[in-house]
Amino acid sequence: MPQRIIEINLAESKGVFSIIKSRISSQSHSFSGVKELRQLLGNEKARILHVIKNEKPKSIYELAKKLNRGFKSVNDDAKLLEKFGFIRFIKEKTKNRKRLRPEIAVDKVIFHLNI
Repeated sequence: MPQRIIEINLAESKGVFSIIKSRISSQSHSFSGVKELRQLLGNEKARILHVIKNEKPKSIYELAKKLNRGFKSVNDDAKLLEKFGFIRFIKEKTKNRKRLRPEIAVDKVIFHLNI
């Protein structure tokens, strides 16, 4: 199976890194500075990716329990990771309920910094 790669290009503009482009999703995302990028790549997001990859939770609720964090904050973080193509949600039905099972969507992330 070929590697799934996200390629992100950061471009400096007027003293801030203002553009992020992901080659895998062909979407462009604007950031007002490195602070917002840091939020995307912060320690809590890294923990989420680690748990999804290694422990394979069956739902966002189970992911939140494994992380010992609140459901809403984990859900918000997971949605952000999905938006940028790091994870995807698989819809599953169990008994009378529907759930979203998170799974890793990429194998590698490459950053390019254009100054």
